[in-house]
Amino acid sequence: MTTADATTPPPMEEATVESGRGGWRVVAAKELADHLYSGRFVVLLALMGIATAAAVFAASGGIRDVAPDADGITALFLKLFTVTTDPVPFPLIIFVSFFGPLLGIMFGFDSVNGERAQGTLPRLLSQPIHRDEVILGKFVAGISVIAIMLTALVVFVAGIGIFRLGVTPSVSEVSRLLVWLVFAVVYVAFWQALSTLVSVRTTRAATSALIPVGVWLVLALFGGFIFGALADVISPDDGSAAGLVANARTEHALSQVSPITLFREGSTVLLDPEVRSTGLLTLEQIDRAIVSELNLTQSLGVIWPQMVVLVAMTAALFALAYVSFMRQEVRA
Repeated sequence: MTTADATTPPPMEEATVESGRGGWRVVAAKELADHLYSGRFVVLLALMGIATAAAVFAASGGIRDVAPDADGITALFLKLFTVTTDPVPFPLIIFVSFFGPLLGIMFGFDSVNGERAQGTLPRLLSQPIHRDEVILGKFVAGISVIAIMLTALVVFVAGIGIFRLGVTPSVSEVSRLLVWLVFAVVYVAFWQALSTLVSVRTTRAATSALIPVGVWLVLALFGGFIFGALADVISPDDGSAAGLVANARTEHALSQVSPITLFREGSTVLLDPEVRSTGLLTLEQIDRAIVSELNLTQSLGVIWPQMVVLVAMTAALFALAYVSFMRQEVRA
């Protein structure tokens, strides 16, 4: 080999292959370790465990009390996620739909402006990784932590249910739980994407936490009132049956912009094989409906609009955060 050959740099294509674009994996691994060893992870996991245990113990106790008189109950194991009994006033899917957004907000609100406030963002971007891999790695790490926590939640509920009821889930029930788990991760990822977008666009962590929390509280507490008021303006109820149905359908259509509504409707269909629709049914449709249990494929056919819309909303928010971060100027 000649001296010129020894000192000639490798072609650009080979250099790119050697360096790769796997920097997001390094960022994700570091962020994941920071999340798992952080105090917020321990506190959130403990709070979710306590609330989940209370809800599941109450639900399993109620199911066990009525089980001797309720022969032929379909998907008995899944009732742990959908049934509510005293003294806990909410089923588990309502608990996840209401408090799940906190997980996404907690792991996304300071993902970018937290680095900026500490002065570590310029040093991070000065490393031999691409800028887009930084925000991608942070987002993947957040989703990974969310998936770990929700998986632990489902396993915890399943363990309590098996211990309290003595009933093991069937293959169909396990399949529905796995699909619901993925659906729940996407739902929480929506709130992480929202908080990440706000974190990119704002400079203070307190502000980036308040905005998504405000959106969450408005939709969770006042969403029904807001959609009902808008429906009264768009399709006023004139007192007739047709006017009442039009008003109700308009309100239901407007509510589909809320990720909370999308998640609750999808969860109800996934975890209850007897639910056949998410919209309004007429008396004629109810009368002609065949009483039967839907399989998983049929249930997915019912809720595919909710799933597609939720995935699209999550992807759109992350895309906005991605583009905003790529266009920002970061100074040391």
